[in-house]
Parts: sequence; structure tokens; C-alpha cells
Amino acid sequence: MNPRYEYRALLACDIAGSAGRGQQRLQEIRGALRSALSDALGAAELDSRDVSYVDTGDGCRLVAPAGLPKAELLVPLLPELSARIRAHNRQAGPDVGVRVRAAVHAGEVRFEPDGTVSGTPFETLARLLDSGPLRHAAVAGPDGTPVAVVLSQHYYEETVGHGYEGLETGAFTGAEVVVKEYAARAWLWYPGSPVGPHGSSGREAGSDERPAEVEPPTGESGPRTVEQVVRAADHGTVFAVASGVLHIRSNERG
Repeated sequence: MNPRYEYRALLACDIAGSAGRGQQRLQEIRGALRSALSDALGAAELDSRDVSYVDTGDGCRLVAPAGLPKAELLVPLLPELSARIRAHNRQAGPDVGVRVRAAVHAGEVRFEPDGTVSGTPFETLARLLDSGPLRHAAVAGPDGTPVAVVLSQHYYEETVGHGYEGLETGAFTGAEVVVKEYAARAWLWYPGSPVGPHGSSGREAGSDERPAEVEPPTGESGPRTVEQVVRAADHGTVFAVASGVLHIRSNERG
């Protein structure tokens, strides 16, 4: 039997800061990610049996089923995943809290007769997952970001701006990704951010949080790079929008 080639949507996840926690804690956070992802797939009405799942040690790689609309690998899946990671972190001790970096791409991959999947789209996925902008995004704010996502330019063009519910263009921040020999435009996204997709990972029930707009400093204009905007305010998390306006979400409860 010969190998076959199919166009598929791809998602890779990696647990930020997983090294140095010890074997027992590593197994616990790996289990937390897998459980959260399984529950998120169910909430997004995606059958996990149709999704190819590969454990990568401190993360995972998913190959979506053939014919799945690419937008469905974003919404509501990623907001649902963010909500479940938040729920885990509220109950977990400091040594088993989870922050997730995720990368999304699509392309033609090779399926071997034994079920092995390979191809150059996975190289792009790995570079995106390891990129500096995504690493910065994953630790933005005092409490971090439960799930920070980077989309390839190709995936962004195929999904955002086509009118899909929850994929507002203002929720994405452009970034230049340079990793080894790979250099390309990509797009950062924070599920549950004040300007991001609406879903269960947004404000918690009963919260009276409201984003406060802050005008850019005098002399700055136009969209900012992720290095300029992904940083922590004293008591809030700064999120970037395409207009260059900053939205600050308070992290204090009162």
C-alpha cells in the first residue's frame, strides 16, 4: 500500500515551563493538558476518535479529520481549552499550574500505511510553537495567559476575516517569527481576552471587569510589534489590538 497525501488542519500544544518540575509533577500537568483538551474537543462537538493525537512529552500534536472547516479548530475549541486550563489552575498548586502555547497551521501531510503522519507542514508548526513572540505571549501578565496561540499566515488568511463568529480581526496581533531558517509573518491570539473571541473562557460569572482603553504614548502610531505590546502592567494584563490601542484587564478582585 502506498502512502497518501491529504490536506489537514494541524494543532500543536506545549506546556510552558514544564522543565525542572520533576517526574511526578510532569506527569500531572501532562494529564491536565490531555484532560482539558479532551473535554474541550467534546464541548466543541468534535469527536476525539476522529482526531489524530500524538503525545510529544510536554505537549501534543493534533491532526484534524479530513474536511474539518479550519475555523472549527479555533472556535469554540481554543476558548473551551482556555476555560478548562483556567479551571485546573484555580484548584492546582503552584507546582502543577499549566500555561499552554499553541500553534495552528494547515497543509498537505503524508500518511504512511502504518498510520504515521509526516510532512513539511509539521516543520512550520514546530517553528511557530517555538517562536519568541509566542513564548512572550504565554507569560504575559502576572498570572500568565492560560492559552496563547499563534496562527500561520496561511491559516489566518483562510479563517480570520471571513465572518466566522468569534474570529474578530481586532483580536489578533501580527508578529514576525524567525526561528532557525524559518522566517514568516504570523498572528497571535489570546482566547478569552477582552477583545478576543467570545466563549466560556471570557470573564468569569459575576465578574464586573471592564477593559480600560489607554491611548498609545505620544509619538507612536500604527500597529505595534508583539515585543512592544506583550508585557505586564502593574496590576493588569496588556492585550494588543490591531489599532494600536491597549486594553488592560485588571487582575485584582475586589
